[in-house]
Amino acid sequence: MTEKFRSLALALLLSLAAGGAAVAQTNLRVGLAEDPDILDPSMARTYVGRIVFASICDKLFDIDEKLNIVPQLALSQETSADGMTMTIKLRPGVKFHDGEPMDATAAKYSLDRHLSWKQSVRKSELSSVDSVEVVDPLTIKLHLKAPFSPLLSQLTDRAGMMVSPKAAEAEGDKFGLHPVCAGPYKFVERVQQDRIVVEKFADYWNKDQVFIDKITYLPIVDGTVRLANLKSGGLDLIERLLATDIKSVRDTPKLKLSKAVSLGYFGLLMNVGNGPKGNTPFGKDARVRQAFELSIDREAINQVVFNGEFVAGNQWVSPQNSYYQEKFPIPKRDVAKAKALLKDAGVTTPVTLDFLVPNGPENRAVAEIIQSMAAEAGFDVKIRVTEFATSIKSAEDGDYQLYEFGWSGRADPDGNSFIIQACKASLNYAGYCDKDVDAWHLEARTKTDPAERKKAYEKITAKVLADGDFLFLYHPQVLIAYTDRVEGYKPMPDGLVRVIGLKLK
Repeated sequence: MTEKFRSLALALLLSLAAGGAAVAQTNLRVGLAEDPDILDPSMARTYVGRIVFASICDKLFDIDEKLNIVPQLALSQETSADGMTMTIKLRPGVKFHDGEPMDATAAKYSLDRHLSWKQSVRKSELSSVDSVEVVDPLTIKLHLKAPFSPLLSQLTDRAGMMVSPKAAEAEGDKFGLHPVCAGPYKFVERVQQDRIVVEKFADYWNKDQVFIDKITYLPIVDGTVRLANLKSGGLDLIERLLATDIKSVRDTPKLKLSKAVSLGYFGLLMNVGNGPKGNTPFGKDARVRQAFELSIDREAINQVVFNGEFVAGNQWVSPQNSYYQEKFPIPKRDVAKAKALLKDAGVTTPVTLDFLVPNGPENRAVAEIIQSMAAEAGFDVKIRVTEFATSIKSAEDGDYQLYEFGWSGRADPDGNSFIIQACKASLNYAGYCDKDVDAWHLEARTKTDPAERKKAYEKITAKVLADGDFLFLYHPQVLIAYTDRVEGYKPMPDGLVRVIGLKLK
């Protein structure tokens, strides 16, 4: 009886263990620095939203670690000799999360939605596209208004994300509340300011490379709290680690650090024509804005806030980029010259500025240093800290004079400049508009030779840095920290967390 009981007990334990293994799920918990805006590829604006999109919405193309453009939902592309058409072959057998086929008709629908839907902010990214033609069930042809060299790069981001036509038609402008795409994970739920949950999609085209069952994105604005949760085991990975916490991560055996210079930049958007707050001496007189820039020491900000880990910069690409304009080096701080410019402009000092700052410890630290520096030159900077999504709405409405703004960056320089500098571009919250700058952007877009494109950007740089709407400060490092449970993480220059190939021990 004893042996029989032992055998039965052992069988029961094995059965329970097997059952437990069958239902156990791996859950990757990712700490985000902000809560994303709407999860609709046509409407979304935020960097943190792109991190979530990387798991739920595949694109026609993607980039690899070396910025090479690689196929994703597409298999290949061919651009005509005159640059006026792009033919894209699609991957067969791809399904959306609702079971609908991701074919040429669906691809045309998605691109048309990005291009012409009233609420879309992708219009400027695809403005070169005149029409999309369905050639056969797995082939589309993009007919262009003019040759457009950055187009392929645009299709590696939200403009290249495909959405289910059936779901998009049913949901309309509410689609972002229940996004249905063709990525490795399908949307499950979202609680604003608390969590976004996605689960592995069983019919994903590349499902053999998806090893984690569920991902929970948790917005935690305070970087110190994010790191504390990572150390305690409450999180598995955090994005935008504070530079001041690098040593702490390196000193913790169970944590790992990924570091790469970002494609993006950080700086100050200056309201020059968006509503009443743009109709001020600061907004209307370039000398006042130039004086403000001369009051700022970029490298001091880098050293004090980021322990010297970031890269000071004054352009939309970093000094390490081949498109950087060496003729326009980073200006040094010159308070005396700043005061002289203010005097020449005839403004009464101190010049009061409404400074809109998205909440976050590093954002606040940068703002406070700028406030202190600018005061010495004759500026009274009033810092106004708001929640991130609220700050975007305020910027869009022109409710600011200075706005602390970060752009996550694109592989092609056009993606770092046109969207903010061009007249009526989707992120031109400053109301800046210069017909020459627009013409030079068009010139850069139609050229394929990098040397010729760089000459066009030289003209843009000269104009925009002198009297434009953006004060570039620095290029961040992409700092990702994760526990030793996470395997297969690859650092990417765009900072997005690619989930394909990721594993949890």
